[in-house]
Amino acid sequence: MSSIRWPLLVRKTHKWLALFVGIQVVLWTVTGFYMVAVHIDYIHGDHLVHAKAPGSFEPGTLLPVERALAAAPGATEITLVAPLGRPAWKARTPEGDVLLDGRTGARLPAFTEGEIRQIAAGIYTGNPTVTSIKLLTDAPQEMASRKPPFWQVEYEGWAKPTLYISPTTGELISRRHALWRVFDFAWMLHIMDYDERSNVNNPLLRIATWSAFAMAISGAWLLFWAFPRKKKKKAK
Repeated sequence: MSSIRWPLLVRKTHKWLALFVGIQVVLWTVTGFYMVAVHIDYIHGDHLVHAKAPGSFEPGTLLPVERALAAAPGATEITLVAPLGRPAWKARTPEGDVLLDGRTGARLPAFTEGEIRQIAAGIYTGNPTVTSIKLLTDAPQEMASRKPPFWQVEYEGWAKPTLYISPTTGELISRRHALWRVFDFAWMLHIMDYDERSNVNNPLLRIATWSAFAMAISGAWLLFWAFPRKKKKKAK
């Protein structure tokens, strides 16, 4: 039985591993560079909206919290908000968030398209030209983690800036733009989750990671083997 030729075996293993995971290693490098080169606050779209200013109302004109809670059975949380500058109680209920008139406690209807335009205009910092506004009942890929319905307000600009606003509370749910979409695509390639783009422990990623580790180890072994080694002098 012939002895194993380790250099040849390791070299072949290294070559096939490099062919198998080489492209993914390049993708890890490129996508990782993009994700650290562009500031995360910019990716999040913080530059697209104004900082939220707290509302100021006379306490005596507001419905007491106890009565607001009574008007929203099952509410676990209640917050004073001010969509369009009017006081309202936002109650978190098992059926979802509801909005109550801040002075009477009456349940407020969903916001109209015109009101959503006003809300969006009050928080958006860029070119005010709206190119599209629609109420979505099916979430697009960029909002897959959010539960519809929500209003989608798109603005003019190369980055296609987009605001997503709740139809029941008028609150900003999220914002999206071109660099965020590139980041999302890069993240998908980086974690190798081509479906939901959120599972960082999927089988494909684990296989590629361990294969890349084995490639690095075999390459290091070959590098060590390539260095000339001094032969021991024979004893006289």
